[in-house]
Amino acid sequence: MTLNFAFFFTSIMLGIGLAMDAFSVSLANGLNEPTMKKRKMGGVAGIFAFFQFAMPMIGWICVSTIAQYFKVFELFIPWIALILLGYIGGKMLFEGIQNKDFDEEKPAVGFTALLVQGVATSIDALSAGFTISDYCCAEALLSCLLIGVVTFFICFAGLYIGKKAGTKLAGKAGILGGAILIAIGLEIFITSFF
Repeated sequence: MTLNFAFFFTSIMLGIGLAMDAFSVSLANGLNEPTMKKRKMGGVAGIFAFFQFAMPMIGWICVSTIAQYFKVFELFIPWIALILLGYIGGKMLFEGIQNKDFDEEKPAVGFTALLVQGVATSIDALSAGFTISDYCCAEALLSCLLIGVVTFFICFAGLYIGKKAGTKLAGKAGILGGAILIAIGLEIFITSFF
């Protein structure tokens, strides 16, 4: 195993790049739930970090074993992200428009929605398995762990920023958060053609 500066630098930069969609969704979640407690923020960031850790690892496994099947699946990644983020964002948008009164006690982001967001924002990270395909298993595992740790801190920051802005926006934050999720889904979908 060759653990040098380039290995860590590449893994951290890969983590930052992969975490940008999850950061945006975390920002939207913070906007949508400005009363979110720090414990839940840690849980939300943890879910995104887990998926950003797992997807490149799954991609590495696929490249190492069943690469020919993975290439076919890669065509559907933008469609899956668009559908999942469009659904969650549309739901948040609809609820934000429908609910005129802001309810501070009602949690805006449920566990199921977080799992869907986690998959939607990390499914493109499967492709990162190609970039680490020459790593041995231990190196791939460490690289994916670094990606997950970077994602955790980036998402926690996104939640914090969104929460602060969401407190000022109150009831309109759900509309903005939903619009952001839909925009992220469209961005993933559109950029897949270029």
